[in-house]
Amino acid sequence: MLMPLLAQMAVGRGAKSCGVLSPAYSEHARTARMAGLSVTEVSDIETLAAFDYAVIINPNNPDGRVWERSEVLALANTMHQKSGLLVVDEAFIETGYAESVADAATSDGLVVLRSFGKFYGMAGIRLGFAIACPDIAESLESRLGPWAVSGPALHIASEALVDQVWRDEMRLRLKEDSQRLNGLLEKVSLTIAGATSLFTLVRDARVQDLSIHLMRNGILTRTFDERQDDMRFGLPGVEAEWVRLEGALVEFHSATGTSRHPGLDPRN
Repeated sequence: MLMPLLAQMAVGRGAKSCGVLSPAYSEHARTARMAGLSVTEVSDIETLAAFDYAVIINPNNPDGRVWERSEVLALANTMHQKSGLLVVDEAFIETGYAESVADAATSDGLVVLRSFGKFYGMAGIRLGFAIACPDIAESLESRLGPWAVSGPALHIASEALVDQVWRDEMRLRLKEDSQRLNGLLEKVSLTIAGATSLFTLVRDARVQDLSIHLMRNGILTRTFDERQDDMRFGLPGVEAEWVRLEGALVEFHSATGTSRHPGLDPRN
């Protein structure tokens, strides 16, 4: 709900163009277009300074790229000076792969978004929040109305945010699970093109066939219409899911052989 409201707010402030650092979660570009903005997807952070409304996902989804805090803050300052708006989506920030800029969201040039559906694994409560200067926060609150979030969701979120022990334990568990997932993927010659501890992106010419094979085994992954060789894997849950995934990958690899592409360092 916050993404379309922010795009609409930017239009109300006079924005006409939107730059999204891509490849990226497609909802940012979609909601910007719905608000009437001309959207361009770009590959480097410096290019975003040319737009009225800019979006960065840090760490990025789906390739895990990260941007230095100094780079993000420099862009936020540029946007503030030109009365533009930078939105930094930190939905995966709790994984520890990138440095947050939430503490710097004190001017009208920067808004930071957070979510409970990723690291906290609570997508079902449909809850996220924006960190912004008072003027933007009040504007968003007035647009959302008084009943945007349920009482139980607020209680759950409040408890989660202060539980540092759980966060530390979860980061360790996710790191171990991520290493296990990456080991399975490399075992069957799938090239890792990017990652955080919550997901891994692979790049392979066999991705479309692999997607069908995995679905037949009850395993869903994320493929991309615009990048036919890319596939994003999430982490399995219980041990039986790990076993099923490994069996399906080994079966596919045995039947098709290898077709590797150069990998990318997710921290670049």
